[in-house]
Amino acid sequence: MKHKKECTLVALLLYFLRLGAWGFGGPIALAAYMQRDLVPRGWLSEQEYAEGLAFAQMMPGPLAAQLAMWIGFLRHGTIGASLVGVVFILPAFLIVLIVSVLYVRYRGLPIVQALFYGIGPAVIAIVALSAVRLALKTVHRRASMWIIFGIVAMITVIARAEIAALFVVAGIIGYLLTKSEKSAKMALAVLPIGSPPVSKLASLLFFFLKAGAFTFGSGLAIVPFLHQGVVQGHHWLNEQQFMDAVAVGIITPGPVVITAAFVGYLTAGFWGSVVAAAAVFFPVYFFVLFLGRYIIRHRGNEKLKGFIMGATAAASGAIAGASIILGQQSIYDFVTAITAVACLVLLLFKIPEPAVIGLGALVGVWAKGFFFS
Repeated sequence: MKHKKECTLVALLLYFLRLGAWGFGGPIALAAYMQRDLVPRGWLSEQEYAEGLAFAQMMPGPLAAQLAMWIGFLRHGTIGASLVGVVFILPAFLIVLIVSVLYVRYRGLPIVQALFYGIGPAVIAIVALSAVRLALKTVHRRASMWIIFGIVAMITVIARAEIAALFVVAGIIGYLLTKSEKSAKMALAVLPIGSPPVSKLASLLFFFLKAGAFTFGSGLAIVPFLHQGVVQGHHWLNEQQFMDAVAVGIITPGPVVITAAFVGYLTAGFWGSVVAAAAVFFPVYFFVLFLGRYIIRHRGNEKLKGFIMGATAAASGAIAGASIILGQQSIYDFVTAITAVACLVLLLFKIPEPAVIGLGALVGVWAKGFFFS
């Protein structure tokens, strides 16, 4: 076919390197850029794009990275998926690494504290709206899925932690509630991994492998999972550092789950950053190489769709619960409350998330008096 001859590996890698460096706007925007750029060039057919997008939406893991690796796999097999994954993630990783170094060095400066005073409420607005949009997109008018959403949100708030097993239970409920005479093997790699070794790097590795396998529905679905493990379980970060980590993931280009690199750096320096970033994206790579073709063949299976629907309803509920928990840490006075509401309004008017974060930072600097000093 013509597009296979024109889409050289070097050209494809250069494209995803640029997209990784300048691709702001979140996973849906990144997926839209791929359709806008690659289909007209003849590198990808509309059907291949639609199948890849469906696969990325059904599988756990960051949607944009999943789709990028899938395109690399279609055009150049295993080597294509591998290299596309590296070049797409590398720019965001390097940016986060630089931000991490500066953050650790200058976190005590009053100006930095003022910036994150305003950024915190903006992040809460983004996370809360993400939960609502994800639920509306996947749950629709299905009462059973809204019940799952509400129960998981409530349990997350009460337990002040995400319970990963609820994702599996919700998926099974969705599977059982779906009427179909067909069946599908549920090889979705969502079972918890065993307890990590004592070594900090090994702990980061195993934790972020699980995190990458549980980000159903949205990059921000990783937030409640990270909060439970990073803050409450391992005590690698405190509440404020965690909120800052989420903000860094949102304002940088590429997948939001690059937050893992920031967490890894604060926990174990440079190698912690490398290990965390590699681990959180490895499940995506595994799904593309070993489960992608199976999922595409069975994407019409109603039972499989039911499992994904239930797991995604649980994910959106967990995000909603996490936004309440995190909001208690970031919204605690009049200024932060007004900032959160204002940011939510801006998001509803389609203002880009990085811009909203920037405006929140300006409010923080203004509120702490730096414009008048």
